Amino acid sequence: MPSLFAKPDERTFSDTRPKVLFDGFDPLDVIAPYDVLWAGGAAAGGALTVELVSADGPREVTGEIGGLVLRATAMLDPDNADLIIVPGAAGPISAPEDGREIDTIPILLARTLETGLPALMRKALDNPRVTVATVCGGSLALAMAGLLDGRHAVTRSPSSTWSRHGGVTSGLDLGLYLLEREFGPRIARSVEEMFAYERRGTVWRDTGLEAVAL
Repeated sequence: MPSLFAKPDERTFSDTRPKVLFDGFDPLDVIAPYDVLWAGGAAAGGALTVELVSADGPREVTGEIGGLVLRATAMLDPDNADLIIVPGAAGPISAPEDGREIDTIPILLARTLETGLPALMRKALDNPRVTVATVCGGSLALAMAGLLDGRHAVTRSPSSTWSRHGGVTSGLDLGLYLLEREFGPRIARSVEEMFAYERRGTVWRDTGLEAVAL
């Protein structure tokens, strides 16, 4: 699985994944935050680097759409990362009614359980210095491995410690949120203007008063 890895000021941002790659990944889940974080690093004068990684080390990783191949340049190392982004998989949600056996999204995500990814991600989640984020079905890969038990798992919008964005284009929103959190609104806004894109949604945080029924 590709992962995105970014490194601000001698620290490592992992995205992804590092941005983490796995066989069957959704290309946009990887490319959208990668592009945003790379542009943000450039806008910040090279203060951030981004890298594609996998749980298996350097290798060619094949996505599920059109046979797109991306190269993971390193093994995911939770001890050398500030941020790790896990993408989702691409494909149909359920098997066809005619009984044909195909690689559905749940099957592709379940295969990550047979790799070293769960152990590496558990190590990352147990490290308070590392932020873990996912795009779309990447959160399901973590849930399947039992890594979200007892944790806040925020969907659609990010939280301050663990983020999950739903829908493939939400990787753009995730990348911009992470840029703003790391470098401030000016850098994030400059990338928005470069991409002619505006973020959507409200950031959720586990702080403040509880809402009462109205």
